Amino acid sequence: MPKQKTHKGMQKRFKITATGKAKHRKANRGHIMSKKSADRKQALRGDGVITGTVAKKIADALRPGL
Repeated sequence: MPKQKTHKGMQKRFKITATGKAKHRKANRGHIMSKKSADRKQALRGDGVITGTVAKKIADALRPGL
């Protein structure tokens, strides 16, 4: 039986917290920030958090490297 490999695309985009949640960088933060309102930019600060079954699927894809 072959070994399960870490999903490298997910490894670059997600980090699993100690409680099993998945942290990620929010979208629309890359460039052209001048036309975005201050409220919108403030909402994009920090990391987003994914919980529930989707976080479990992400954790399973990253499992060999954890």
